Amino acid sequence: MTRDIPDRIFYRIKDVSIITGLKPHVLRYWEHEFKDIKPLKSPKGQRLYKRKDLDIILTIKNLLYEKKFTIDGAKKYLSSQKKLFDEIREELTDIVKLLNKGESH
Repeated sequence: MTRDIPDRIFYRIKDVSIITGLKPHVLRYWEHEFKDIKPLKSPKGQRLYKRKDLDIILTIKNLLYEKKFTIDGAKKYLSSQKKLFDEIREELTDIVKLLNKGESH
């Protein structure tokens, strides 16, 4: 259902709207509801979304529209995924330290 996403540094709200199929007012509302959506603002005040923002928006859209999560449910799900990711990253960092320590002996 998602279109091919052009490879850019920034996407304007109109571009994100076209790519995601979401109206700009929905995107603006989600910015207030989901703290991980953090578009930059151009000197003229235009929202500039990064690819990470776009990926988060597509994930939220899937949770809300396909999986029928509530907004609070989607927030909890995203928070739990972030915690899991952080735990895995910490474990991998510890493993790398152990491997590096073993190489020095």
